[in-house]
Formats: sequence, C-alpha cells, structure tokens
Amino acid sequence: MSPAHGKKTMDKKELVLEVIARLKNEYPDTHCTLSYDDAWQLLVSVRLAAQCTDKRVDQTTPLLYAKFPTVKALADAPVEEIAEIVKPCGLGNSKARDISACMKVLHEKYNDHVPDTMEELLKLPGVGRKSANLVLGDVFGKPAIVTDTHCIRLSNRIGLVDDIKEPVKVEKALREIVPPEEGNQLCHRLVDHGRAVCTARNPKCGECCLCDICRYRKEQEADESI
Repeated sequence: MSPAHGKKTMDKKELVLEVIARLKNEYPDTHCTLSYDDAWQLLVSVRLAAQCTDKRVDQTTPLLYAKFPTVKALADAPVEEIAEIVKPCGLGNSKARDISACMKVLHEKYNDHVPDTMEELLKLPGVGRKSANLVLGDVFGKPAIVTDTHCIRLSNRIGLVDDIKEPVKVEKALREIVPPEEGNQLCHRLVDHGRAVCTARNPKCGECCLCDICRYRKEQEADESI
C-alpha cells in the first residue's frame, strides 16, 4: 500500500510526488507519442499536431520526409507542395507556411540544427511554449513542462493546480511543485493516463491508480453522499 493511503491531506508538493510515483509504476516506458528521428522533425510533427491526432501526423510525416528529407529540402520546397502533403492534418496552408518559415530559419541561422534554449526556440516561426518544452525535454533532456490538453485536464482534476486552464499559467504552477528532472516524463505519463483512464468524458475512476488521492473523485464521492 502506498504511504499516501491513510493520510487525510497532502500539500501539492507531496501530492505531485505521489502522483509521479504511481504513474511511473503504471506507465514505466512512457515516451513522446509523435514519431521522429531528428529534432527538426519533432518541430514539424508538433506543428502538424495542432487540432490533429498524433496518429494522423505519424501517417503524414513519412510522406513529407520522403519528398523533402532534410531541413534544406523543406526550406527550399514550395509552400504549396508542403501544404498538399500535410492537408490531411488540417489547416494545411497555415501549417505549411509555418513549417517552411521555420526550416528556412533553421537552415539560414542555425546551420540546420535546432537551438536548445527556450528563448531561441520561441523565435522560430510556429513554435510556442508547448512545442519548445517538448523539444527541450525530449531532445535535449532539459527540465520541461508540456502543457497539452491532457496535462491541463488531469492537473486540475487531480488537484495539482486550482482551476487553471491557461497553458502558461499551468506550466508556471507545475514548475513550482514538480522536481525539474521529473517534469518531462510526468507530462508524457499524464498523456498516457488521460488517454487510457482519465478521459475527457466519463473518466474510469474505478480503474484509476490515483483514485484515492484525486480531488475530482473525492468531490464526486462527497456529492454522492448528500
């Protein structure tokens, strides 16, 4: 039995350590759900993943890289040709423009290499904090908090943050309680758990390894007892 059982209350730092431990046990081999071989490919994939499933992105990127296999090739490619390939991911024209512009900067300014600081990554076209954190954590092994929809939903449900929906604010709140070396993997495990158990609708609380420490479940039980 976990040490947390039997404790009436935990502060957020205690709670997050317990969440980390349990999710590590539940999803020991977690990883980024987007497929990539190089850092620049991860930038492409995460841009394509906006309002699109990772599965669809992974079906699309091999076609893109078969035609444009390098940063320079994508930088030189006509935007219309990129858009035609990535169209199945939705928002093809805007995503193609961002990908083209980003690859041009990588080629012209960074010699085809992806920079390894938040400040420089955020200067790349189409790259926001979520994308930058993913690259920093997965590629460079730096402390990172990737606040995607699963991370935001589960952090609020569990009680790691208090009714915060804005990604930047959730990131800031989690950085205050999550050990830096654990942040990247915790976010991947929140995605795993959000897909498998703590779904947006009808979460499977009866199957959840966090059930007894989850604020959402406690509130449900309180409502049922009235």
